[in-house]
Formats: sequence, C-alpha cells, structure tokens
Amino acid sequence: MAVTGTALVLRALGLGDLLTAVPALRALRRAHPGHHLVLAAPRWLAGLAHRTGAVDEVHPTGSPEAFSWDRPPPDLAVNLHGRGPGSIDALLSSGARRVLTHRHRAHPELDGPRWLDEQHEVHRWCRLLRHGGVPADPDDLLLPVPGGARRDVVLVHPGASHGARRWPPERFAAVAGELAGRVPEVLITGSGAERSLALEVARRAGLPDSAAVAGRTDLLELAALVGRARLVVCGDTGMAHLATASGTPSVVLFGPVPPRRWGPPEQGPHTALWAGTTGDTFAEQPDPGLLRIPVGEVLAAADARLAPAPVAEAGR
Repeated sequence: MAVTGTALVLRALGLGDLLTAVPALRALRRAHPGHHLVLAAPRWLAGLAHRTGAVDEVHPTGSPEAFSWDRPPPDLAVNLHGRGPGSIDALLSSGARRVLTHRHRAHPELDGPRWLDEQHEVHRWCRLLRHGGVPADPDDLLLPVPGGARRDVVLVHPGASHGARRWPPERFAAVAGELAGRVPEVLITGSGAERSLALEVARRAGLPDSAAVAGRTDLLELAALVGRARLVVCGDTGMAHLATASGTPSVVLFGPVPPRRWGPPEQGPHTALWAGTTGDTFAEQPDPGLLRIPVGEVLAAADARLAPAPVAEAGR
C-alpha cells in the first residue's frame, strides 16, 4: 500500500506504558492504513513496538522534553503520553496539521476529552481516540507469541521501577522457594540493573544462581520466555503487562495504585492482589498497603492459577 501521510504518536515511557497503549495504536493503524505510523518512544522498546503490528518506525525519544522533529509536519499527532502541557507542546513543535490530545487549560485551542484520574490506562487512550472519531477496542491487548510449547516454569519478578511497588525480596524468595517444590522450574527475572536483586531472591529461595536470569535476556527474549511460561508472579510493573499481552496466567501484587487503574483484564487468567489502600507510587519504600499482602495469600493465588482446569463431564 502506498504511503499517503504520517501519523506521529508520543508515548515516551516504559514497558507497561507501551503495552497498555497497544489497543490505541492498533486502532490508529486501522483508521489510517496508508499512513506511516511513527511512535516516539525509548529506543529499547523498538522490537516490541514493531511486534504490535501497528508501528512502522520508532523515533527514539526518552521524554517529551527530549523530543525533536526535523521532518515535514505529520498529518496527525496523537498524545498517548499524558495530559500535558509538556507532551502537548512536544507534539505541537512537529507542526502537525492535527493534534489529538486530552483537554488542557494551557491549550484552549485544542478540543479534547477531559482527563479522568481514575480511568484504567487502557480505556483512557481508547476513549481519547473515540473522541477523535477512531473506534478502539480496549480488549485488543494480545501480542503474537513466538512459536514453541509452553514450559512448565514459573517466573518470579521481584523488581519494579519504584520502591513503593517492590514487595520485599525475602517474601518473593519465600514464594519462589515454595513454588520450586511444586513445579519443575522457577526462574527469577529482571533487568541488568536488577541482577543483584534476582540473585538475592534465588539464594534466599534455595535456588541455584543459574535460576536468576535477570540481565541475561533482552526484551524480546524476555517476552518469549513469558509467552511460554506457565505462570508469572510479580508486582505492578511492566512484567505484569507482558503476561497480559501473552495470555500467560499471572499473580500481580498491587500497592499504591489500585488494579482498577493499571490491573490486568478481569476476564483473563490473572489474579490481582490489593489490600484496598492507595499511596505514593513514587515513594522509595514499599507501600504500606503492599506490605499488607502476606506470602500465604500470594501462594494461594499461585496455586489456584497452577491448578489444571476442570474437565467437563461427558454428556454435558
């Protein structure tokens, strides 16, 4: 198909942010099949962004302030980053002929929907597109899973971008150690920066250092590992969204932010644990509500997700 224009999308955030925007990105692709769709996002997300089937190019961007555009003005610029004004200013600097964004008093010339703090992140961006006349399906979250049979492995992911969302490593270790006696393999995942944390959890759990695969997989390799795993146990972080995108069962621990805003879809094979309180998601220490989730509750949820599905009786 011949390229008829350019659509620019700003989402200069992290892994979970990209994955919650997949339904909106795919909606834009369907609405503008002839456009070259450019996603302004961190370079390290490029491989996964292309796997959505919606993105033609990733324009490396670490933040709205770092965004620059030296090409002809895009036909459409869409703000999937935030409410502005920084993200709005960044897109306006591209000279876009049309900008779709949430309403902000700093830009009264732009007509957008009102920002709703309590709206789920997936529905937020779909609602924005519908305001712009683009139908969007919030359930369109799944990514293609690389070939290969599922492994009988549980992935335990103790890290998160902020301390408020990090359940204590000794609790993750207790869960990993118990699950190691119930499934053939437990692996501790994470980024390169989280390798020491993964090793700590593995050793506390009585697992060999080789079970700590943090820092030994790139993003696409991690996505493939999640896609073939039997279960993921993690906090409210990008790993949880990888499990959702892969259709892999998960147990996700929430602390300062409730699952109604960032949690997995209720109809999926996922269990969201939350003590019912909210707090500061950028705090350095684990959220008090997160600390109210005991090891036993996590293990019970994991066992329920690991249990084989009941077989229907013959003749019914």
